[in-house]
Amino acid sequence: MANQGDVGGPHRRSGSGALADGAGGDSAEARLALAQHPETPQLTLIELAADPSPLVRRAVASRTDAPAQALRPLARDHDRQVREAVARNPSASVGNLVRLVKDADRWVRWAVAGNPACDESVRRVMAQAHDKELRGLLAESRELEPDLAARLVDDVSPEVRERLATHTHDPEVITALLADRTARVRRGLARNPRTSTAQRGALARDPVADVRVALVLAVELTEADLRHLVDDRSVQVRMAVATSELVPPHIRQALRDDPDEMVADAARSPRPGRGNSPVVQAPRVGHRAAGGDRRRPGGARR
Repeated sequence: MANQGDVGGPHRRSGSGALADGAGGDSAEARLALAQHPETPQLTLIELAADPSPLVRRAVASRTDAPAQALRPLARDHDRQVREAVARNPSASVGNLVRLVKDADRWVRWAVAGNPACDESVRRVMAQAHDKELRGLLAESRELEPDLAARLVDDVSPEVRERLATHTHDPEVITALLADRTARVRRGLARNPRTSTAQRGALARDPVADVRVALVLAVELTEADLRHLVDDRSVQVRMAVATSELVPPHIRQALRDDPDEMVADAARSPRPGRGNSPVVQAPRVGHRAAGGDRRRPGGARR
């Protein structure tokens, strides 16, 4: 690498005192400051991409103004966190993202899924990945192409299909998943606010109580469907009707004399607050939890 004092020379002449100070030493701290300085020239960033300190390389990898000549070797860096920084960088090339979505480290792969530069070609590689979590993150994407969504409808993993069911905007995909034999997939569909009235009616009569519970707590239903659920054979479903904030008061009142005492008490209690209703959250794509928590982006442990 060129001497940092030599690299910083032109900035002294240009009047950038702060940059000159950062370039004046050979310590890792000085090189890190140089890598982070907004006025550091691109040629210097290319040199810093080969710095012996992973902190310096990571700082370069995180810069949205980093040149392609700097990001290309950093996408192959032996340090996982450096590669992850490139995977998150919206300036990373499609070629780098395709490489990183095949990375041996799962956190690097998952970070690619949240990159706004992730395009159709990258998503097609994701759809073929052996990594179930990566395919699950793809299933949550709003930009998912119809043919990729159709492929995920038949994914071998029920978890992937459930995540697709919860987040899809495609009416044809919703219709296909309504016939899925796995209850957790239909439960995911019950939480999807894009379902039609007819589809919600079918889910209100699903043979699995967990599906009906999820439906009552997540979306608004017709009077006819709610009346049907008031007489549901499952105590859990009737409790969901009694406690859901989406159920009108007159429907809840119909459960005041429910044979289950807990359901009746819940129906007589004041209307529940918003905290009782699960909401479909935006996907936490490739997000590493604070404090070094090694849980997956979706929140569940492997």
